[in-house]
Amino acid sequence: MSELKTNKISTNDQNNVAIDNALGLKSYTTSLRNGLTSVAGDMIYNSDDDKVQVYNGTAWEDLGGVDAVQVDFALIAGGGSGGGGGAKGAGGGGAGGYRSNFSSDNTGGGVSTEPSLFLALNSNYTITVGAGGTGVNTNYTGGSGTDTTFATITANGGGAGGVRSGGGTSGGSGGGRGNGTAIDGRGGGNAGTAGQGFEGGGGNYSNYRMGGGGGTGGKGYFADTDAGEDGGEGTVSTLLTTTQATTYSVGEVSGSSVYFGGGGGSSRAYYDPGQGASSVDGNGGVGGGGDGYGPSDAEDATDNTGGGGGGTSNGYGGNGGSGVVIIRFPDKYSISGLTGLTSSNFTSGGYKYYIFTQGTSTTVQFS
Repeated sequence: MSELKTNKISTNDQNNVAIDNALGLKSYTTSLRNGLTSVAGDMIYNSDDDKVQVYNGTAWEDLGGVDAVQVDFALIAGGGSGGGGGAKGAGGGGAGGYRSNFSSDNTGGGVSTEPSLFLALNSNYTITVGAGGTGVNTNYTGGSGTDTTFATITANGGGAGGVRSGGGTSGGSGGGRGNGTAIDGRGGGNAGTAGQGFEGGGGNYSNYRMGGGGGTGGKGYFADTDAGEDGGEGTVSTLLTTTQATTYSVGEVSGSSVYFGGGGGSSRAYYDPGQGASSVDGNGGVGGGGDGYGPSDAEDATDNTGGGGGGTSNGYGGNGGSGVVIIRFPDKYSISGLTGLTSSNFTSGGYKYYIFTQGTSTTVQFS
């Protein structure tokens, strides 16, 4: 390797000195830096503090910028409940919106991962974990889920499943309903939010056919027969392992993956079974979605997944699943101000992990 040594570099005109490639500063830990014999103006990169630092003649000072911590996150809002259909079928609830910036994971709606997030130290941030929508009795649209917030990031609550007399609602992922146009047997229901979740499934209003709720990873299924239809699938997250997700009761573990935000299944129309009504109801999507059930109360979505509740045509629609906030950051930092939140935490691989499953705090700080 060639090496050039010189005491001084000067320009021969009024132009600045240019270096085509990036200039790499020598990297030191704090301990190694403190062992240097330094003079005013010396500059290094401190690998412990992740800062460029300059020696002022008596002490090392950070060079510009705002003290910040890089945070990886995965958060999902509360899912919508399924509809209660008054013997006429009901749509599945839409999953809560899902957002993530971790590694190469997708965020909701099939969109690639979100950008890196840097949060200023010693500043107040809000964490709110959204609740699932509450199922209602016959012939009513269900309840929408509520938003989940972490710092500057908000995921929208899932849309409610519709009934024949009411079309449900849009949300992070949309609720199923009884009209619209399918593409490849899916969609046509209430809209999801871009970058968070998919639309619910549609159907045929006149024939009491209601679609499944939208999931964060796929559209709800379109009802083209008298049977119920499945909710859309959720999105895979690798921020937690399957073992960690099981230990802390978040997400739905299926095979070797952890899913969030499955849509709720819709119900069959429940007439007198002797009149030839279908006996088939829709299944909830992987990621905590609740199953539809025509004869009586539908299945609730699983809490801490953001799944949508199942629809029913003869009872209460299934409740939407509550949301969750999962974050990780380098273990040299700390977090405080968590009063009002239900949380678990552990440290692994040089990172602190925090899992929030309920509550609100407006005083969360990193230091």
